[in-house]
Amino acid sequence: MRIRNSFIPVEGVGATTERRMWENGIREWAEFRQDRAPGVGATTASRIESFIDEATERLDDRDAPFFDRTFPSNERWRLYEDFRDGACFFDIETTGLSHERDRVTTVSFHRDGETTTLVQGRDLSAESLREQFHEADLLVTFNGTSFDVPFLETSFGLDIDTPHLDLMYPCRTLGLTGGLKPIEREVGIARDGPDITGRDAVRLWYEYEDGDERALERLVSYNRDDTVNLRALADEVARRLHRETVPGDDDPIGTTLGDA
Repeated sequence: MRIRNSFIPVEGVGATTERRMWENGIREWAEFRQDRAPGVGATTASRIESFIDEATERLDDRDAPFFDRTFPSNERWRLYEDFRDGACFFDIETTGLSHERDRVTTVSFHRDGETTTLVQGRDLSAESLREQFHEADLLVTFNGTSFDVPFLETSFGLDIDTPHLDLMYPCRTLGLTGGLKPIEREVGIARDGPDITGRDAVRLWYEYEDGDERALERLVSYNRDDTVNLRALADEVARRLHRETVPGDDDPIGTTLGDA
């Protein structure tokens, strides 16, 4: 699903109207004509044309914040394919669940096939985090809206306003519930690193602070696996949501999602 295939941000266009437009051959913005859009009145058609004019320029400028604001929250997964190459997949590890009392221990970022891990006491700082977020068109997390983002904002005095796709919510739309690792297993995504839990991650950090460098290596490996697998999960979620949104069309409209 490409952004240019979407009309649902326009006032007066719901899922039924959008699907009817696709079925009548209006599969992207350049194909819109009111005489091919049954049920679209003059006022809505005018809104669609105005949206297309502005959105085309915004997409050419890679203005992800515009589309983040414009799309309904449950449809923001549609931004993924257009901004996939500039997406930053990230995950944090902490000493606990409290933003106020606990500490961030490691933060891993996966972008353009490369993974970077920042470690508390070494290179994890507000400045290094800002640099990572500044370079991203789109952030992709799992439960990052409630956990990772507010934890970092509280711990480092940040204001993270990069457009954000939290995969937990589109996963729920698809009936995929629970934590990241059970969902990975359900959709067939394998892990290369150690099979440990969030509780193990806390223990490993304290073992590292007691002088065990191998504990940090295991923790970093676990954290990095989370971010790398987020890309595979985002690809799969986008494919599945596309199939549900456009029945009978196995690939995104007008394109095919590339390999991770």
